[in-house]
Amino acid sequence: MDRRLFPSNGRVAHTALAGKTDAAHFCEGDIWHVNVPVTALMSSDVSETQHRDRELVLHEGFRVLERGRKWAFGFTERDGYVGYVDIHALGILPDAPTHIVSTRQSYLTDAPVLKNSTQMTPVSFGSRFTVVALHEQDRWAQVILTSASEHTSRFGYVPAAHLRNISETEPDIASVAERFLGTPYHWGGNSGLGIDCSGLVQAACHACALACPGDSDMQMSELGSLLPTQTPYERNDVLFWKGHVAIVLDAKTLVHANAHHMAVAREPIDAAIDRIALQGDGPVTAHRRLPQLKEPRHE
Repeated sequence: MDRRLFPSNGRVAHTALAGKTDAAHFCEGDIWHVNVPVTALMSSDVSETQHRDRELVLHEGFRVLERGRKWAFGFTERDGYVGYVDIHALGILPDAPTHIVSTRQSYLTDAPVLKNSTQMTPVSFGSRFTVVALHEQDRWAQVILTSASEHTSRFGYVPAAHLRNISETEPDIASVAERFLGTPYHWGGNSGLGIDCSGLVQAACHACALACPGDSDMQMSELGSLLPTQTPYERNDVLFWKGHVAIVLDAKTLVHANAHHMAVAREPIDAAIDRIALQGDGPVTAHRRLPQLKEPRHE
């Protein structure tokens, strides 16, 4: 019954909940795609009680169960996180994404010209694109953009070197996390423009084809296997505190998005443990080991 994973607001619910909850209407919903670089996933459509839970990046899918004048209610395609998205931040992507941004940040431009484009829009790690052509010795990928109608196509250009095929996987969680070093800390953030501790872990896990929920408490319950206290740290282990999570780089170092540095930063493990305890947030609550990663997949 966790509201973050329970696709019902009383007025409407997903068909999977039929017979399990009361709602005025049940539906399958429709997949829409984010049409701005980053948009918030809000906890409510009532301004007095709403707060940002997570974020979605350009062309991520959101299953819409209910559309209002300002907010769309539904859940994210990536992990089923339930909430409300600004209705104006959603559009139609006519064809399924083929590629994904693998650098911390990239940009979208209006022409495949290095010096003369008139418009540049920053886009984040994890943004999805449908590539339809390559230009200028394969330097630029021509991509389809969201539109108000599936019968209307808009196009832009992204540096091809910043993309990987969406069917490929990354080989190392810690390496993906290190790509975000210096990214500003942003509570509830999920992008290369600003990210928080659980957003960093999810981004790294998803790039390596590991299922991962959005918040640190869910991650502590679901990621990998719990290890006994005093187990030596290994690369790609995950450490948890109450309300915080970090990824182990080696036996003495971790990487995490944190409010102390206001950024994604490397930190000695022992120093981080002592500092977090000193600031009143308690000891490590769990040390978990993720399953062995497979070799990178290329299709």
